[in-house]
Amino acid sequence: MTQTINKSALFNASCFALITTAFTFAIRAGILPQLGEQFGLTGEQLGFINSMWFLGFPISMILGGLFYHVVGPANIMRIAFVMHTLGIVLTIYAGGYTTLLLSTLFIGFGNGCTEAACNPMIADMYTGVKMNKMLNRFHMWFPGGIVVGSLISKFMTDFGASWQMQMWVLMIPTIIYAVLFFGKTFPKPHADEAMSISQNLKAMISPVFIFLFVAMSITAITEFGTTQWAEVILNNSGASGMLILALTTGVMAVGRFFAGPIVAKLGQTGVLLGGAILATIGIYMFSIVTGPMAYIAAVIFAVGVCYFWPVMVGATAQRVPLSGALGMSIIGGVGMFSTAIWQPVIGSWIDDSRAAKAAEGLSGDALELAAGQATLQNLMLFPAVLIALFTIFFFWQKGSKPAATAAAH
Repeated sequence: MTQTINKSALFNASCFALITTAFTFAIRAGILPQLGEQFGLTGEQLGFINSMWFLGFPISMILGGLFYHVVGPANIMRIAFVMHTLGIVLTIYAGGYTTLLLSTLFIGFGNGCTEAACNPMIADMYTGVKMNKMLNRFHMWFPGGIVVGSLISKFMTDFGASWQMQMWVLMIPTIIYAVLFFGKTFPKPHADEAMSISQNLKAMISPVFIFLFVAMSITAITEFGTTQWAEVILNNSGASGMLILALTTGVMAVGRFFAGPIVAKLGQTGVLLGGAILATIGIYMFSIVTGPMAYIAAVIFAVGVCYFWPVMVGATAQRVPLSGALGMSIIGGVGMFSTAIWQPVIGSWIDDSRAAKAAEGLSGDALELAAGQATLQNLMLFPAVLIALFTIFFFWQKGSKPAATAAAH
């Protein structure tokens, strides 16, 4: 006897799992200054802690993608729950730097499991237009969850709540998704027999895929490098770093909702080039403005980075179609790996800028503002390089049609 699949419960559980991922990003960004102060950590050490989130994510995402058809989504989500719970509890009771590294790696691993299980599961539950609609709704909860998480972190910090209390908040969506998934019948994975892994790998040895691989590593750090450090870099600019993070991700959520017609109008290459230009302008404005103008910069930056991730994945699917699902996992993975690698570098830029500005006689808020602005000028190099790369890509791909109609999730 076939058991009924409760699609609604499974979908809602998936959304709460992605909200957990978003909260781990936003609340961790919010508590970075408190962690630095309590444990006496340098910017570089905070960067290494950040990098564990971005390192655990792609490892489990790629492993989960490879073994999804063998172990199934239910088991992958069980692993996600264990990893999230371990990571959150270990962070709360951390005795120092090493425990924070390990706990953040566990959280990142849980987040990657969520992506690896829920994306194909939703694709297995729905078909055609309905599938695209539901995947779009699912992916809305990453920027949407960051908005909510940022505001929670800001208000808890303003009211004097400890960073440990903020970490306990992460258990709420974690428990909700576990309860919603518990005892449910999951859809059977649809085995993809059309393509073998060797064919996928062969397709990846192509100029377009290699270009996208390199570009993805820079688009990811442009987006995550700036947003992950918002509280540390921007909090002395006369604007709230967490409100800027909430505003940025809010604009991104709305922008992604309307992605379809915009990508259809400008094309993938036009959207990527336009995004690089706006991201450069946004980060440049962050580095020179103070007060309310920082929120204007946030909107420009958000529109710039908004379509990077989905359009890069979409470009892989449509311009290197034989790379298959593995190709998309690899592109997403390199984005996260790149972000992991650059986090300690950004932290060391903050340390170096702080030391240089202190040597010039600055102190207090003026020192932190000057150090943050100098770091942002370094960060501006990433989207500036993308302008050159995407200009080449625009003319290179002119006249070549993607394999399918553009769709950004």
